[in-house]
Amino acid sequence: MIKKHVKDIELENVTKANSKKTTIQWLITNKDGAKNFTMRRFEIQPGGEIGLHNHPEEHEIYILQGSGEIFDNKGSIVEINPGDVIYVPPNEMHGYKNVGNEPLAFICVIPYL
Repeated sequence: MIKKHVKDIELENVTKANSKKTTIQWLITNKDGAKNFTMRRFEIQPGGEIGLHNHPEEHEIYILQGSGEIFDNKGSIVEINPGDVIYVPPNEMHGYKNVGNEPLAFICVIPYL
């Protein structure tokens, strides 16, 4: 068993997909012995976003705090709030935007491919 505290995990700036005002923390990874999934915590500051992108792996997301939008390349925009759960299928274009006045934080779990 491994126990960590989120405050002890390094914050890294997200720069891919023209992202801005966004950090990531790699909460659980293969370095911890995880063989199937990686758990990450993202935080997008007010006015920040993760730009439109896609991945070969699915995403499973749980919104912790803040308000925002998840959008795709077809013009769909969905409001997201604390307690919302989101599934993004493999290879689907998607992005996130903080539209509120506080940080938008969420957990994102992805499988190893």
